[in-house]
Amino acid sequence: MSPNPQRLLSGLSQHADTLTQRLQTLHQHLLDTVPAVDRIACALYDAQEDTLKTFINSTRAGRAISGYEYKLSDSQALSALARSGEFRVLDDIAQMVQSNTGHAQWLREQGYRSSFTVPLYDGGQLQGFVFFDSLQTGAFSPEVQRDLVLYSNLIGMAIASEFAAVRSVLEATRVARELAEVRDFETGAHLERMARYSRVIALAVALHFGLNDEFVESVYLFSSLHDIGKIGIPDKVLLKPGKLDAAERVVMEGHVDKGVQIIDRIVGTGAHQRLPDSTVLRNIVHCHHEYLDGSGYPRGLRGDAVPVEARIVTVADIFDALTALRPYKQVWTPQAALGELDRMVAAGQLDPACVRAVHEHLPEILAIRERYNDEPA
Repeated sequence: MSPNPQRLLSGLSQHADTLTQRLQTLHQHLLDTVPAVDRIACALYDAQEDTLKTFINSTRAGRAISGYEYKLSDSQALSALARSGEFRVLDDIAQMVQSNTGHAQWLREQGYRSSFTVPLYDGGQLQGFVFFDSLQTGAFSPEVQRDLVLYSNLIGMAIASEFAAVRSVLEATRVARELAEVRDFETGAHLERMARYSRVIALAVALHFGLNDEFVESVYLFSSLHDIGKIGIPDKVLLKPGKLDAAERVVMEGHVDKGVQIIDRIVGTGAHQRLPDSTVLRNIVHCHHEYLDGSGYPRGLRGDAVPVEARIVTVADIFDALTALRPYKQVWTPQAALGELDRMVAAGQLDPACVRAVHEHLPEILAIRERYNDEPA
């Protein structure tokens, strides 16, 4: 029985669900026609870093791989697929995959015997790969491959649609920032560092908090919008070189609520949302100045009431604010900045797991800081 494209596309476009949930629904449909597919997974390609990163999966048997990254250029086979647009069938993984990469070892540990890999493109650019795996040897006949290419196209369309919505939101906020001529805190380098610091922290704490790769990617995409509300703050307050007085502090703190209002205008609410799931975005914008001890603003949230995504972005933001070059302050050394983060953990303000992630991944953090610095080339 051939798959019904209209039924599948309808299932993949349910905006109430995450991409992971929609992929799981599609997997259930797929099992009606190809019951041997035990896993479907999609890896995204980051062209800037030449890196493949795990994203969404539906896994019926075995342990899902997550938080895994791999340089595309380090894989001759996948690089060739990316260039050619062709598919790859491995009828006997144990015999055909001899490498010792983390992914290859994981495949063998799970007992997968055969696989089918399809590259995904969006606007002619490599988007990533879809992997189909089976516990059976030789599960992917030419007839099965034909059906799975259709499924791959639907998966690619769903991801491209979601990311197009994300890009439109990011572009709208970029234009808003430029129209407001907000420059001091919103350098391109700062936004890039914020996103990549936040992703490092999110990956490090994912297991601790039970987060999946789709959540990590959402934090990465939306962390740069945390201070979008500052476009509504008057320059005399926003650009003041010295300490703010009490009245000015109230005005400055208003950027959080202004940010939520801006996001709601751009993203929409209810049935008119432009993003299928904008909860992570709203939480980052609304809660990135909340502290676990209730001393933050605007709502004085405490403990578990502060969303994990906001805790992650708060730590990334403070580290960058301390270590970045600014005309109105000295640059803190990374070690001094870590000391300040530790002090705030001891005071009950910051999440210890998020700060520990900065300690444990400091070389990666510093590499990001070096690559995306504020100084002119």
